[in-house]
Formats: sequence, structure tokens, C-alpha cells
Amino acid sequence: MQAQPAASKPILSNRYQLLQAIGTGGMAVVYRARDMLLERPVAIKVLRENYSRSEDFRERFKQEAQAAANLSHPNIVTVHDFGLDQGRLFLVMEYIAGTDLKAIIKQRSRLELDEAVGLMVQACAGIGYAHRAGIVHCDVKPHNMLVTPDQRLKVADFGIARALSSIRPDEQHDVIWGSPLYFSPEQAAGLPPMPASDVYSLGLVLYEMLTGQLPFQSEDPVELARMHREVLPPHPRRLNPDIPPTLEQILLKVLSKEPTARYRTADQFGRVLQTFGTQPEPIEARTPPAATRPATPQPQPEPTIIEPAPTTPEDTQPQRPETAPVSIDWLAVFLGLLAVLAVGGLVPFWLYIWFSFNPVP
Repeated sequence: MQAQPAASKPILSNRYQLLQAIGTGGMAVVYRARDMLLERPVAIKVLRENYSRSEDFRERFKQEAQAAANLSHPNIVTVHDFGLDQGRLFLVMEYIAGTDLKAIIKQRSRLELDEAVGLMVQACAGIGYAHRAGIVHCDVKPHNMLVTPDQRLKVADFGIARALSSIRPDEQHDVIWGSPLYFSPEQAAGLPPMPASDVYSLGLVLYEMLTGQLPFQSEDPVELARMHREVLPPHPRRLNPDIPPTLEQILLKVLSKEPTARYRTADQFGRVLQTFGTQPEPIEARTPPAATRPATPQPQPEPTIIEPAPTTPEDTQPQRPETAPVSIDWLAVFLGLLAVLAVGGLVPFWLYIWFSFNPVP
């Protein structure tokens, strides 16, 4: 949006002045704005009119905005306020000076291993905090992850998240929540999302960061839904051989079709990634094959010549073998003497007995 005089810039609820459109989507337009009451920059998501007209949607949006406003975490974009102005629903959020992760992936194709894992650990920390609060994001994708210049990641758009306690186990929806490229097999089937659904979507984001592409791609949302439910993802090492085998196994686990085969929450996924980052790689993972390893000659160490030490007259004299000091067991000696005395004392006694019964004639 082009710059306009301050007086012509629209104001919501007599408090928020819209300055510039910084993002658009099928559901809303996001503006950089100014909170005139607190004198601070904010970001405001203004929903399109066709959503704002529905009374049911207004009530649902209010509940979800209240749930999102209760989340306070360094890796979550803070929700400050929400409201309705001139028939338009809006959500006031913390303004983040940075860019979304999707734009970074498009610009760089793929990210370095350490950078990708570090950003994903932050995303898991924020979404895991929401899981502990009973909230599922439902729409995890790199477009909703903002990265600051100092590599701090913040997850945005909890506006469609719903409290787990409000979802009945047998609930099923005709409308699929989430973006078809990033939603889970159970979301593709119209089932209610769960924390493991967010874990699946996080796995897709990490897959895209490391390989530069998504495992399932189609222009047809119905075909995408089928692929999420039925097709196994290509092994990421085929697309990026630099991915360690251990990390590949972690990725394939979180992309399992069955929710019970994945990590249950984003917290668990994040802890596994942190543990992966602190452990050394297997030897076979970090040693290139012989065919691709350059055969560079290794420098040979020069032989070391050991000179014999000069001899002295003392060295030529025969050495007497050292004798170990003799240790005397005095207890054994005493017992031996006692035994000798005992035996010696019995000899006169037996002689006395003998001559008593056999007197000398």
C-alpha cells in the first residue's frame, strides 16, 4: 500500500491506525499499524467481510482470539486485542520486524542443517507451549513462522486454533482446517486435529527447509489430501545427501500416517531434535564413500633415531639381583611352638600310663 497522509489512514476502534499492508491471504489482510493509545507498533489482521458477516463465525473467532491471547511465550506472536469495527473483525498482534520462513525458503532453496534444526526447535517450543495449554494450532506452515534478523522464530496465527476441551472425540468436519500442502492425514480426512497433527505439519516444514521442496505437491487439493493419507513421503536423503541418517529417521517418524506413530506433542519433537544436535554423528554418516573421497597423500613422519646413552663403569658391573625383604609370620611361629610343646608334654603322660599297667619286674 502506498504511503498516504496520516489523516487519510483508516483507524480501527478509534485506537489502531493502519499504516501499510504487509501480507494478504484468502482469509485476511495483515497491516502494520500503530496503537495510538500506547504509542507502539502493532500488526493487525483484518478479516475479509464475507467471514465477518457470519454471527457463528464471529463467536468462534472471539473464542479462538481469547485462547490465543492467553498464550505468552518467547516463540509465539503475542495477541494484544481483538474486536469488530464497521463490520470487520480484526486481531491485534505483536509487530515482528522480520520475514516469514516461507520467503526465506523461496530465497535460499534449502537451509543449512544447523540453522534448520535450530529454527525448528524454536517452533516446537512455541507450539509445544500451546499444546500444554490445551490448544492445537491447526494451521502450521512456514507462512505463519516469522524469523527476526537475529534468528528468533515466532509462531503466528493461532486465530484458527481451538481448545482441545471443546473438541468432541467423534467430531468430524465438512470444512478442512489448515492448508492442504501442510495439513496432516487426519485433517485431510476431515477428522479433528490433535497435537500430533501439528507435529506432522512441523515435520513437513523441516522437510522443506532441508530439501527445498515438500514431499507432496499437487495443484488439486483433493489429490493432495489423498497423498497425505496414502502416499509415503520420499526419503529426504535422496533430495539432500547431507542430511544425516539419524535425522532422516526422525523426519520419517513424524511424517507417519498414524498419529500414534509420531511424537505426541511438539515438545517431544523438539526435545528429540535437541538431543540429535548434541550427539556425534555415526562414523558411516560423516565419512564419505571411498569413491567420492579424494585420495590426498598424507605426509609421512620422519623416522626418529634414538642414540644409545653413554655407559659408565658402574653400568658395566654385574648387578646383584634384588631380594625381597623376608616377612615373618609370628603368629604361625607361636602356634607351631605351642603344638610342639603340646605333643612333647603328652609323651611323659603316656609313658606314665604305660608303666602303671606294666610294672618293670
